[in-house]
Amino acid sequence: MPEVSSAWLRAALPLCLLGMLERGESYGYALLQELSAAGLPNAKAATLYPALTRLEEEGAVDIRWSAGEGGPGRKYYSLTDAGRERLVVEYRAWRDFDDVVTALSGAGDRREHRRELGEHDGSHAEAEAREAGVREAGADA
Repeated sequence: MPEVSSAWLRAALPLCLLGMLERGESYGYALLQELSAAGLPNAKAATLYPALTRLEEEGAVDIRWSAGEGGPGRKYYSLTDAGRERLVVEYRAWRDFDDVVTALSGAGDRREHRRELGEHDGSHAEAEAREAGVREAGADA
């Protein structure tokens, strides 16, 4: 995957973090590793930590400190109920935005061609499944 522009990364990072934390609490370095493994190797601490701080200030993320094993303590981040709701809302908005950009850029024609060739990008299906799980978890709360 080509390197993502820093502006795109900053715009998408809060939604990515909400999705990652929906799977369970984590700490900054692990989140950076996961972003890199997912194809966003240009995500840096200088971008990550301010995004996490904003999410915490907005009530989407809780923070807890834990003593480190032989080293400094770690700050763990977890999703709040408000964060779960925000994930669903912002994911839907992202999908709508993606549909508009795809249509305007002509990329929809290229996606359709890939589908005809039997190629696919499972990201939408995986995200829809995760969204359904978030809705079910919200209904149980």
